[in-house]
Amino acid sequence: MKVLFLGDVFGKPGREILKKELPGVIKENEVDIVIANGENAAGGIGITPEICKTLFNMGIDVVTSGNHIYKKKEIYDYIVQQPRLLKPANYPPGTPGRGYCVMSDKGNNKIAVINICGRVFVENLDCPFRCIDRILENIKEETPVIVVDFHAEVTSEKVAMGWYLNGRVSAVVGTHTHVQTADERILPGGTAYITDVGMVGPRDSV
Repeated sequence: MKVLFLGDVFGKPGREILKKELPGVIKENEVDIVIANGENAAGGIGITPEICKTLFNMGIDVVTSGNHIYKKKEIYDYIVQQPRLLKPANYPPGTPGRGYCVMSDKGNNKIAVINICGRVFVENLDCPFRCIDRILENIKEETPVIVVDFHAEVTSEKVAMGWYLNGRVSAVVGTHTHVQTADERILPGGTAYITDVGMVGPRDSV
Protein backbone atom coordinates (compact mmCIF):
# COMPACT_ATOMS: atom_id res chain seq x y z
CA MET A 1 0.00 0.00 0.00
CA LYS A 2 1.33 3.43 -0.98
CA VAL A 3 0.27 6.26 1.32
CA LEU A 4 0.74 9.95 0.50
CA PHE A 5 0.65 12.26 3.53
CA LEU A 6 0.36 16.01 2.96
CA GLY A 7 1.13 18.61 5.62
CA ASP A 8 -1.17 21.48 6.56
CA VAL A 9 -3.05 22.71 3.49
CA PHE A 10 -2.84 26.47 3.86
CA GLY A 11 -5.69 28.57 2.45
CA LYS A 12 -6.48 29.15 -1.20
CA PRO A 13 -2.83 28.92 -2.35
CA GLY A 14 -2.59 25.43 -0.84
CA ARG A 15 -5.87 24.34 -2.39
CA GLU A 16 -4.92 25.69 -5.80
CA ILE A 17 -1.60 23.85 -5.96
CA LEU A 18 -3.34 20.64 -4.89
CA LYS A 19 -5.92 21.07 -7.63
CA LYS A 20 -3.14 21.52 -10.16
CA GLU A 21 -0.61 18.91 -9.04
CA LEU A 22 -2.26 16.24 -6.88
CA PRO A 23 -3.90 14.14 -9.63
CA GLY A 24 -0.58 13.81 -11.43
CA VAL A 25 1.29 12.90 -8.25
CA ILE A 26 -1.27 10.21 -7.42
CA LYS A 27 -1.10 8.74 -10.91
CA GLU A 28 2.68 8.90 -11.30
CA ASN A 29 3.37 7.29 -7.92
CA GLU A 30 0.41 4.87 -7.96
CA VAL A 31 -0.77 6.20 -4.60
CA ASP A 32 -3.43 4.12 -2.85
CA ILE A 33 -4.42 6.45 0.01
CA VAL A 34 -4.04 10.23 0.38
CA ILE A 35 -4.11 11.84 3.83
CA ALA A 36 -3.92 15.61 4.30
CA ASN A 37 -4.08 17.91 7.30
CA GLY A 38 -6.80 20.44 6.47
CA GLU A 39 -7.05 22.57 9.60
CA ASN A 40 -5.73 25.68 7.82
CA ALA A 41 -7.53 25.15 4.52
CA ALA A 42 -10.06 27.98 5.00
CA GLY A 43 -8.25 31.30 4.85
CA GLY A 44 -5.35 29.90 6.85
CA ILE A 45 -7.36 28.96 9.92
CA GLY A 46 -10.01 26.27 10.20
CA ILE A 47 -11.95 24.39 7.54
CA THR A 48 -15.50 24.63 6.17
CA PRO A 49 -17.75 21.85 4.87
CA GLU A 50 -17.47 23.18 1.32
CA ILE A 51 -13.68 23.26 1.41
CA CYS A 52 -13.51 19.81 2.97
CA LYS A 53 -15.71 18.45 0.18
CA THR A 54 -13.40 20.12 -2.34
CA LEU A 55 -10.40 18.35 -0.80
CA PHE A 56 -12.18 15.01 -1.02
CA ASN A 57 -13.08 15.69 -4.65
CA MET A 58 -9.40 16.36 -5.40
CA GLY A 59 -8.55 12.80 -4.40
CA ILE A 60 -7.82 13.18 -0.69
CA ASP A 61 -9.23 10.24 1.26
CA VAL A 62 -8.82 11.39 4.87
CA VAL A 63 -8.58 14.95 6.21
CA THR A 64 -6.90 15.33 9.60
CA SER A 65 -6.79 18.48 11.71
CA GLY A 66 -5.44 20.09 14.86
CA ASN A 67 -6.01 22.96 17.24
CA HIS A 68 -7.89 25.05 14.63
CA ILE A 69 -10.50 22.42 13.75
CA TYR A 70 -13.42 24.30 15.34
CA LYS A 71 -12.54 27.82 14.20
CA LYS A 72 -15.38 27.80 11.63
CA LYS A 73 -18.71 27.22 13.38
CA GLU A 74 -20.28 25.58 10.33
CA ILE A 75 -17.93 22.61 10.72
CA TYR A 76 -19.64 21.44 13.93
CA ASP A 77 -22.52 19.61 12.25
CA TYR A 78 -20.50 18.46 9.25
CA ILE A 79 -17.73 16.76 11.20
CA VAL A 80 -20.32 14.62 13.01
CA GLN A 81 -21.67 13.39 9.67
CA GLN A 82 -18.33 12.94 7.88
CA PRO A 83 -16.17 10.12 9.32
CA ARG A 84 -13.24 10.96 7.01
CA LEU A 85 -12.76 14.40 8.58
CA LEU A 86 -10.94 13.88 11.87
CA LYS A 87 -10.56 15.95 15.02
CA PRO A 88 -7.71 15.37 17.50
CA ALA A 89 -8.74 12.26 19.43
CA ASN A 90 -7.62 13.70 22.77
CA TYR A 91 -10.07 16.62 22.66
CA PRO A 92 -12.56 16.57 25.56
CA PRO A 93 -15.43 14.06 25.51
CA GLY A 94 -18.49 15.52 23.83
CA THR A 95 -16.66 17.61 21.25
CA PRO A 96 -18.04 16.88 17.77
CA GLY A 97 -16.36 14.38 15.47
CA ARG A 98 -14.08 11.36 15.56
CA GLY A 99 -10.39 11.08 16.32
CA TYR A 100 -9.63 8.15 14.04
CA CYS A 101 -11.03 6.17 11.15
CA VAL A 102 -10.46 2.83 9.46
CA MET A 103 -10.96 2.69 5.72
CA SER A 104 -10.09 0.52 2.73
CA ASP A 105 -8.09 1.37 -0.38
CA LYS A 106 -9.06 0.31 -3.91
CA GLY A 107 -7.62 -3.14 -3.27
CA ASN A 108 -9.72 -3.53 -0.11
CA ASN A 109 -6.66 -3.24 2.14
CA LYS A 110 -7.54 -1.56 5.43
CA ILE A 111 -5.69 1.40 6.92
CA ALA A 112 -6.30 3.23 10.19
CA VAL A 113 -5.64 6.96 10.48
CA ILE A 114 -5.34 8.46 13.96
CA ASN A 115 -5.35 12.21 14.68
CA ILE A 116 -3.81 13.34 17.96
CA CYS A 117 -2.75 16.75 19.32
CA GLY A 118 0.19 17.69 21.50
CA ARG A 119 -0.16 19.64 24.74
CA VAL A 120 3.04 21.66 25.02
CA PHE A 121 2.36 25.27 23.89
CA VAL A 122 -0.81 24.15 22.08
CA GLU A 123 -3.89 23.16 24.10
CA ASN A 124 -4.70 21.85 27.57
CA LEU A 125 -5.91 18.44 26.42
CA ASP A 126 -6.03 14.83 27.55
CA CYS A 127 -2.68 13.05 27.55
CA PRO A 128 -1.96 12.08 23.92
CA PHE A 129 0.02 9.02 25.00
CA ARG A 130 -2.76 7.51 27.09
CA CYS A 131 -5.34 8.47 24.47
CA ILE A 132 -3.53 6.70 21.66
CA ASP A 133 -3.11 3.60 23.83
CA ARG A 134 -6.89 3.36 24.09
CA ILE A 135 -7.36 3.77 20.35
CA LEU A 136 -4.76 1.15 19.47
CA GLU A 137 -6.50 -1.30 21.78
CA ASN A 138 -9.77 -0.67 19.92
CA ILE A 139 -8.39 -1.12 16.40
CA LYS A 140 -5.69 -3.75 16.86
CA GLU A 141 -7.84 -6.49 15.33
CA GLU A 142 -8.87 -4.42 12.29
CA THR A 143 -5.59 -3.61 10.55
CA PRO A 144 -1.83 -3.54 11.15
CA VAL A 145 -1.48 -0.48 8.89
CA ILE A 146 -1.77 2.57 11.14
CA VAL A 147 -0.77 6.16 10.35
CA VAL A 148 -0.69 8.77 13.13
CA ASP A 149 -0.91 12.53 12.53
CA PHE A 150 0.63 14.05 15.66
CA HIS A 151 -0.25 17.74 15.52
CA ALA A 152 2.15 19.34 17.98
CA GLU A 153 4.43 22.31 18.49
CA VAL A 154 7.47 20.97 20.31
CA THR A 155 10.05 18.69 18.72
CA SER A 156 10.72 16.79 21.94
CA GLU A 157 7.05 15.89 22.38
CA LYS A 158 6.88 14.62 18.80
CA VAL A 159 10.09 12.61 19.10
CA ALA A 160 8.82 11.11 22.36
CA MET A 161 5.64 10.02 20.59
CA GLY A 162 7.68 8.48 17.79
CA TRP A 163 9.63 6.33 20.23
CA TYR A 164 6.52 5.55 22.25
CA LEU A 165 4.81 4.15 19.15
CA ASN A 166 7.93 2.53 17.69
CA GLY A 167 6.93 -0.89 16.40
CA ARG A 168 3.27 -0.32 17.24
CA VAL A 169 2.18 1.76 14.23
CA SER A 170 3.28 2.13 10.61
CA ALA A 171 4.07 5.85 10.70
CA VAL A 172 4.14 8.83 13.05
CA VAL A 173 3.90 12.02 11.02
CA GLY A 174 4.24 15.43 12.68
CA THR A 175 2.21 18.45 11.59
CA HIS A 176 1.49 22.00 12.85
CA THR A 177 4.67 24.08 12.38
CA HIS A 178 4.42 24.37 8.56
CA VAL A 179 8.20 23.87 8.33
CA GLN A 180 9.43 20.51 7.07
CA THR A 181 12.14 18.85 9.13
CA ALA A 182 14.99 16.76 7.74
CA ASP A 183 14.87 13.96 10.30
CA GLU A 184 12.78 11.41 8.43
CA ARG A 185 13.80 7.86 9.29
CA ILE A 186 12.66 4.33 9.99
CA LEU A 187 12.83 3.59 13.71
CA PRO A 188 14.25 0.21 14.88
CA GLY A 189 10.77 -1.28 15.27
CA GLY A 190 9.87 -0.47 11.67
CA THR A 191 7.86 2.70 12.30
CA ALA A 192 8.40 5.56 9.85
CA TYR A 193 8.91 8.90 11.60
CA ILE A 194 9.27 12.59 10.74
CA THR A 195 8.95 15.47 13.19
CA ASP A 196 7.07 17.69 10.73
CA VAL A 197 6.06 17.25 7.09
CA GLY A 198 5.65 21.00 6.55
CA MET A 199 2.73 22.49 4.65
CA VAL A 200 1.04 22.76 1.27
CA GLY A 201 1.07 26.51 0.81
CA PRO A 202 3.06 29.60 -0.18
CA ARG A 203 6.74 29.23 0.64
CA ASP A 204 7.49 32.95 0.35
CA SER A 205 5.07 34.02 3.06
CA VAL A 206 5.12 35.07 6.70
